Amino acid sequence: MRIVILTGSNRKEATSTKLGEYAAHIIRQKGDEAILFDLYKRPLPFYSPDETALEHEHLSGLMLEMLAADAIVLVTPEYHGSISGVLKNALDHLGQAHFNGKVVLAASSAGGAVGVSSLLQLQAIVRNLHGVNAPDWISIGGLQRKRFEAGYDGYEGGQDIEDRIHLVIESFLNLARKLSRAI
Repeated sequence: MRIVILTGSNRKEATSTKLGEYAAHIIRQKGDEAILFDLYKRPLPFYSPDETALEHEHLSGLMLEMLAADAIVLVTPEYHGSISGVLKNALDHLGQAHFNGKVVLAASSAGGAVGVSSLLQLQAIVRNLHGVNAPDWISIGGLQRKRFEAGYDGYEGGQDIEDRIHLVIESFLNLARKLSRAI
């Protein structure tokens, strides 16, 4: 299967992007293809319903990757109880054709204990785009974020969250496989 991981931060060393990279690593270990689309490295123009930016290199690349995806992982930092502006902007450029019937896993990195508000908002957006929300999600916060910070030495905050991420991704991939066979 081909999984697109869309990381929605415009910060160079974002823990949410590191979380997306880790998810890609696990997905590849399971034998599936993982394409990481990093909005920090590939910024998009601001969405406007009055303008067409399809000739924009990063936007056309995102649209093609999302159309070709069998399943999707959306990763965001949680800012003020919401998803990041750059991820929302990317999602505004996309439509039902990019999500329809595809399983979508939501993941967040929050400065506090957990990022539940951003995850709930992502799931509402996915429903409106006719995607299929994975029943679990990934939320890292507090000490768990240390595992994804630059300079992590492998000592703190790692094994429990790694076990949880592996479990959630395995469940996500199983559901995506079942739905892709049903279509």
